[in-house]
Amino acid sequence: MTNELTLPRPVANFVRAINDQDADRFLSTFANDAVVTDGAREFRGAAAIKEWSDREIFDVNVTVDVLDVADRDGQTVIIAKVDGAFDRTGLPDPVLLEQRFTVNGGKIAAFSSQLASAEN
Repeated sequence: MTNELTLPRPVANFVRAINDQDADRFLSTFANDAVVTDGAREFRGAAAIKEWSDREIFDVNVTVDVLDVADRDGQTVIIAKVDGAFDRTGLPDPVLLEQRFTVNGGKIAAFSSQLASAEN
């Protein structure tokens, strides 16, 4: 895994919370009015993000292995290999995601996740 010291603190805490299966710590990394975009779905605010993360991350024991980190246009962009007990129908093996984070005031204000493109 890429050295977590290269990640902004909220992003490193996000990754650690997922890998530790700590839903409360995960939610604490987000601003109250944060926006999550997962593929074509959007979740706004703490309650919606909690519902999404409980179902899509914690109920299926997702783990994240950060493979690459970059700063692009003021966002932290990671390429991560994800694993877990989720439905893999139609997904590549391994599942690589491009995840983008906008951090503001020490919290994640925006997060998006999509399958990584072949050139990543």
